[in-house]
Amino acid sequence: MRINVIGGGPAGLYFALLMKKQKRAHEIRVMERNAPDDTFGWGVVFSDKTLSYLKEADEETYTQITDSFETWDNVDVVHRGRKITIRGNRFSGIARIKLLQILQRRCQELQVDLRFSTEVSDVDDLKAESDLLVGADGINSTVRQRYSARFMPELSVRKNKYIWYGTNQLFHGLTLTFRETKAGVFAAHSYKFNKTTSTFIVECDAETWKRAEFEKMSDAETRLYLAEVFRDDLNSHPLLSNNSKWINFVNVRNEHWSHRNIVLLGDALHTAHFSIGSGTKLALEDAIALSKCFQSTGDVREALSEFERVRKPVIEEYQEAAYESLIWFENAKDHMHLDPLPFAYSLMTRSKRVDYESLKRRDPEFIASYEKVKGKR
Repeated sequence: MRINVIGGGPAGLYFALLMKKQKRAHEIRVMERNAPDDTFGWGVVFSDKTLSYLKEADEETYTQITDSFETWDNVDVVHRGRKITIRGNRFSGIARIKLLQILQRRCQELQVDLRFSTEVSDVDDLKAESDLLVGADGINSTVRQRYSARFMPELSVRKNKYIWYGTNQLFHGLTLTFRETKAGVFAAHSYKFNKTTSTFIVECDAETWKRAEFEKMSDAETRLYLAEVFRDDLNSHPLLSNNSKWINFVNVRNEHWSHRNIVLLGDALHTAHFSIGSGTKLALEDAIALSKCFQSTGDVREALSEFERVRKPVIEEYQEAAYESLIWFENAKDHMHLDPLPFAYSLMTRSKRVDYESLKRRDPEFIASYEKVKGKR
């Protein structure tokens, strides 16, 4: 097959290498508008379940990724200056640029044609010369926009503002920190992804953002303001910017996942709120699922139909959980009256994928402490 992939992020690169591994005769080209070392953001997170899928799909890639991991089993919730730790939640973090470099090298080893700094100007022409055209071109997907009448996308811009920073303060676990200021409530999502650096995502509601007057601030002023809000948590470490800008999360869904010989992958197809850390995970699992569909049939339309049939229910379940989590964070101020332990319990059960019994299995000490506080109320 002649396969053209628009977008050199995790979804596009991983699908390309899996298809090339499946059949070396495939002619596969990946076109990415950015340079190979350009990346936005800091670290990304994986669960153990995703790692098992990666190991099965391509052990060499799996080994290189896991060799670069920082791993933890704790979620730390900081509220009113007190840290509550919940164990039994195993995750791993890796720098996004490191992940991309691993996938790029693996594609090159398999002789995938990688073309960076390449803007696709005519999707129709590319479609005509492809047996399969993959739109893995992110949340602002050109492919999805061009064929929107066929994919029937639904894009919902959410209320909260968020900004993605890094810091040299190491957070040894997935840390969710809440600070109340005169402007309003700020939440930080942080975790280390290598020996020296952590991701530090800050979000707040639109009213807090306006009262803080971020619209008038430069990048340096914004970082100083937020470093002061989280001074005790950052231990005076500065926040690090990488083209960091305040944005609103966009919830992406598509009624149809393919059109003739075109299919969407990753954020072009769907998004899940970063508070459950599933964006990159879902993108890679998309690539695995789609490549498996081509193992059972050589017919493109049949494979794409099967991909939607088997994968869509999984994505819808994740998106539902992510939406519940998103709603909790959009209304974080309504939970701030809670004492630290009940607050942590509410936060841990926000997506409804985790309940009392599963928390008790993961960390019986946390549940015992929660019950003791609950019994005194």
